[in-house]
Amino acid sequence: MNKVLLIEDDADIVQLLLIHLRDLGCEVEVEHNGKLGFQNAKINAYDLIVLDIMLPAMDGIEICGRLRASDIYTPILMLTAKSEEIDKVIGLESGADDYLTKPFSIREFIARVKVILRRAKISLEHIGQEGVFECNGLTIDRIKRKVMLNDQRLELTPKEFALLLLLASSPGRSYSREELLDLIWGYEFSGYEHTVNSHVNRLRDKIEPDVNKPVFILTTWGTGYRFNDELTINKKHHGN
Repeated sequence: MNKVLLIEDDADIVQLLLIHLRDLGCEVEVEHNGKLGFQNAKINAYDLIVLDIMLPAMDGIEICGRLRASDIYTPILMLTAKSEEIDKVIGLESGADDYLTKPFSIREFIARVKVILRRAKISLEHIGQEGVFECNGLTIDRIKRKVMLNDQRLELTPKEFALLLLLASSPGRSYSREELLDLIWGYEFSGYEHTVNSHVNRLRDKIEPDVNKPVFILTTWGTGYRFNDELTINKKHHGN
């Protein structure tokens, strides 16, 4: 059974979503206050957080950003009455996995929830059982969500880590920007390719010895990005 935290202060929306989340077989906890919702999300483990942006005490953008800064990577579906593109970008950049604008159809909400939960499961299966990747002084620890370069820890954002882990898990496989948007940000439509580009550039700034001559993350011209498959990658389980 999937465990869901619903942080929403509109009682009518809460009741509607409660019914349908429970119909999906989810166990649901509800918080109407942003600060209390944030504290709950930090303490307890959930499979999904459904998060309204406009909340009393602490707004959804701050909650999302602070959770990601606290190394809490629970999938987040943001709900908001705002529809401007800049608000969507802010939601994505703060670490949300998907974004739904009010008013939304309950069918669309259910579809998004199913996709997020399925993607989280597939992501773990895709990466496999290996917990640690080592390559040319770069170490990626999937379980601890930690990246080291020449024994120095790198401070990566949640999306930078997810991007690096996805690429490194399939060396040589080229991912289009649209695929990366879908797999990491949860968006299946074009228009946010610049978000992928900016994350790749920031990631390269942190891991590449020379950003003008990348060693790890290579550009596949006309397609997107890939991890260098000419490098020797060692994979091992935790405890090996």
